[in-house]
Amino acid sequence: MRLTARDRHAIVQATAEVAGPAARALLFGSRTDDRARGGDIDLLVELPQAPADPLGLSLKLSARIQHRIGLRRIDVLVADPDSAPTPLLQHARREAVAL
Repeated sequence: MRLTARDRHAIVQATAEVAGPAARALLFGSRTDDRARGGDIDLLVELPQAPADPLGLSLKLSARIQHRIGLRRIDVLVADPDSAPTPLLQHARREAVAL
């Protein structure tokens, strides 16, 4: 995993603050591969129930994380038990690594 312990902690803490303590932050994409270089930070945030505004939650969380770890490209995919199993969500769940 190509994130520092400080970055992982900041992401987990920001996720709990923005999405609630039951939210789980998982990393997927190129940052899970220690041999890769560069790349944005792709996060899957699993929630126990559907949020009222998933896009707003995603944007707020991304901004909070950037404030803490610096300006990096961060993509946040929000999912709950009722989320449609899109190809992106299926891929993210297959390769996600818990933070």
